[in-house]
Amino acid sequence: MKFKYLSIVLIFSLIFLACSKSSISAIEDDDNDGVLNSIDNCPEVANPDQEDANNNGIGDACEFIEDDDNDGVANSIDNCPEVANPNQEDANNNGVGDACEITELNKIPCENGFAGVYPCNGYDLLMSISLDDLDFSSTSSNNLAGNDSWGWTDTTTNHEYAIIGLSNGTAFVDITDTDNPVHVGNLPTRTVNSSWRDIKVYSDHAFIVSEASNHGMQVIDLTQLRDISNSPRILAADVEFTEFGNAHNIVINEASGYAYAVGTGLYGGGPVFINIQNPKSPILEGGFSEGGYSHDAQVVNYNGPDSDYTGKEILIGSNGERNGINEVVITDVTDKQNPKKLSNISYSKEGYTHQGWFTEDQRYFIVGDELDEYDGNVDNTRILIFDLLDLDNPVLLSEYFGPTTAIDHNGYVKENTFYLANYRAGVRMHDIANIASGTITETGFFDTYPADDEPLFNGVWNVYPFFESGKIVVSDIEKGLFILRKQ
Repeated sequence: MKFKYLSIVLIFSLIFLACSKSSISAIEDDDNDGVLNSIDNCPEVANPDQEDANNNGIGDACEFIEDDDNDGVANSIDNCPEVANPNQEDANNNGVGDACEITELNKIPCENGFAGVYPCNGYDLLMSISLDDLDFSSTSSNNLAGNDSWGWTDTTTNHEYAIIGLSNGTAFVDITDTDNPVHVGNLPTRTVNSSWRDIKVYSDHAFIVSEASNHGMQVIDLTQLRDISNSPRILAADVEFTEFGNAHNIVINEASGYAYAVGTGLYGGGPVFINIQNPKSPILEGGFSEGGYSHDAQVVNYNGPDSDYTGKEILIGSNGERNGINEVVITDVTDKQNPKKLSNISYSKEGYTHQGWFTEDQRYFIVGDELDEYDGNVDNTRILIFDLLDLDNPVLLSEYFGPTTAIDHNGYVKENTFYLANYRAGVRMHDIANIASGTITETGFFDTYPADDEPLFNGVWNVYPFFESGKIVVSDIEKGLFILRKQ
């Protein structure tokens, strides 16, 4: 009985202690803000008014809340976190606050299959500039035409520039704000006018060649564009490299710092090797004639599936008319004094092997033949897909036929999209995610030549899709410069 009594006493003692502890806890206020711990949303930091901007049950005083624009609305729930908008106005209910939504006044959206007068699918027109507005030289004529295009991003200012070739020179346009584009200036042709001009960029310099007689290569430092006022200006080349005469095209491997002029009067029209690691002091280091005349090429530091050539500098040429044969020629140009041809591959119904571009994994090479549609060898736009699993033994994987009869021109790959300048059919965009099966699928287009899609040489010459902003530069032979963006 005695032990039973002690047990009962012990139990009641424990209950009393527990209750006492609970009572003490209930009246604790560790941060001395007048709010008891039991109901304080931030018990260790004084916050007598219990502010909780995002209503998550944790007081603002002890929750790190980002509010970059100091408008009293936390970034996590602010529909415009970088511009003060305490009332969160959103007139079009798109989730982006009115205070930071850019109204693009020049933009013509693609709606119901058209952006203004231009047929389209999935791509809006942000702005355009006519040839007349791009040209201000005293030598202008009714024969002024557009040709190649490229782009440059100034990493100091983050401004984006479109560079467009004209028959009488090269125009430079700041397209950072497409509502207020700035035509900065023009670099005149070095000798005479020409329908052919080609541009590439390396290390903040543009390198420009032309079919114009004795034109050579112009080099212009692009950083000067950021400081030009009272534009547009007549610009001058920083370097005039004249160790070859005319050239049809120029290719640059940014990873190695080499330019390759093709279609010159040297080395049978094969690639001419130019060291441009110091852009203002280019050095001719030889060339390669064994593959014949090269119309265009791509050169990469190879990291594709053929381990025999990992780390080598590989040139893939679109070579026209070597002994009457059009073909793709693969060359190891790592050693400029001893380049080695690895392989070549031709295909049926060829007209003129024009240009090609690697997929980003360097497995497949996508090639356009410029004259197969024009000559009637094929009915619709044809794109050839080569499998380069083995650089010594390339294989034609498949052929893609587009929806129109237009001629294909230049094509480039960004991620899983192949962008094709398609002359009278405008610029066409294709999904290449399933290219391993030989399949590419057209997913969008913007047609700058609405009249027809005949296989003739009008309309889009080139497309540059590599701006991080998503802006797409399109050069049109008759109409000038277009800037697009995917919807």
